[in-house]
Amino acid sequence: MSIPQISIVGRPNVGKSSIFNWLAGRRLAIVDDMAGVTRDRMTFLLQEKDRYFEIVDTGGIGINDVDELDEEIEQQIELGIQGADVLMFVVDARDGFTSLDQSVARRLRNLEKPVFLVANKCDGENWEIQSNEFFKIGMGEPVAVSAKNNRHKSDLLNTILENLPSADARLAKDIEAPEMKLAMVGRRNVGKSTLINTITESDRMIVSPVAGTTRDSVDVRIEIDGKSFVAIDTPGLRRGKSVRTDVEFYGTHRAHRTIRHADVILMMFDCSQRISKVDRKLCSYIESYYKPCILVVNKWDLMADHMATERWADYLRDNFGSLWNAPIAFITGKDGRNVKKMLNHAQMIYKQSLDRVATPKLNKIVQAALEHHPPPIANRRRPKIYYATQIGVQPPTIVLKCNDPNAFPKSYRKYLLGVLRDTLSFGEIPIRMVLEKRGSSDEKNELDRSRVRVGENKSDKDLG
Repeated sequence: MSIPQISIVGRPNVGKSSIFNWLAGRRLAIVDDMAGVTRDRMTFLLQEKDRYFEIVDTGGIGINDVDELDEEIEQQIELGIQGADVLMFVVDARDGFTSLDQSVARRLRNLEKPVFLVANKCDGENWEIQSNEFFKIGMGEPVAVSAKNNRHKSDLLNTILENLPSADARLAKDIEAPEMKLAMVGRRNVGKSTLINTITESDRMIVSPVAGTTRDSVDVRIEIDGKSFVAIDTPGLRRGKSVRTDVEFYGTHRAHRTIRHADVILMMFDCSQRISKVDRKLCSYIESYYKPCILVVNKWDLMADHMATERWADYLRDNFGSLWNAPIAFITGKDGRNVKKMLNHAQMIYKQSLDRVATPKLNKIVQAALEHHPPPIANRRRPKIYYATQIGVQPPTIVLKCNDPNAFPKSYRKYLLGVLRDTLSFGEIPIRMVLEKRGSSDEKNELDRSRVRVGENKSDKDLG
């Protein structure tokens, strides 16, 4: 039996996304005064007391979408309603009972599942009294809350718990933390949402030729070979000067945040389009956070008969030299061609990012690199590296203790980084290498032990 779902439903602009964020304890959904901001369903796993449940944010019922996506949004709302175990019907205490609220109530009344009423925007006692008019809906006493002012959150959570189905044994995989977070990024209309739908084998995301259909970063839990993962669809990004609304601004912010928090990035390209400035900025952002990345060339069915994969691969390498180590995948997201192979590769590079190297092995590698190609002389002396150690993962972070970090030119740092990549298990992921001046706090006896482990003479003063 899966985790129970609580779908938040109601007409536009009653504060459904605000309540979603409030319960989640973080800003996940975009909140804006413009009606119809939420299009796709957003989900978040919560634990309250000894119960797990998933809250689901849905679009506003009855919205007239500016991009004429009413039918697609309605489909997502209906999927949210049908998939829910409990429905949270949200109304606006300040606006009172409207004809559209009445229409929503009629839609929910005949469903064979629990529905409870929440009157949002009750920012004071007067508004709580005002909310009593919603008794006429016939769904019991409304829970009066204010997501904006943090009023009566405990009452809302208690009401959720009272309406949850019985606490049967749950599958462990439904509540465990996902093994990997996989983010799909790219500019507009490269096929991110289509790929999500293919992976989940469902209409999980709205897919439309309209640019900017996806407005928020949406987490989707998936299962691959018995393991739980989260795939994150992000809004397609535009050039900075083209971002004209708050919704677009926050969508871009969410996409950047997703990159920072994801374990592996799928940087997606449309094979029928040339690489753009947006692509370059995204890749630069990915590189700046040392994120494992797969360069994904999508819609390859359109190009397979006209171009060899090697040409597009060379095109990517020429434009993104700093990501030369990133693997390249050629897929057709619509029909799933090569998608499973790409996901398996994503798992592999994720495991690379978690690897650790023993200090003796690392020092032996650095010692050999220094002997093969000593650092160039700077200020009449050759700079020294005393020892190396790995201090972190995701990304693998290696510190080289030396006498003067500034004495090592960029070209030599690149050489050392290449040696580490070629000899360690980090062949396809970024490595953070830091040259750090040895301070008085570095223990001499620890240095001596490190030298003995790598087979140095006791008279040697450093690795170089």
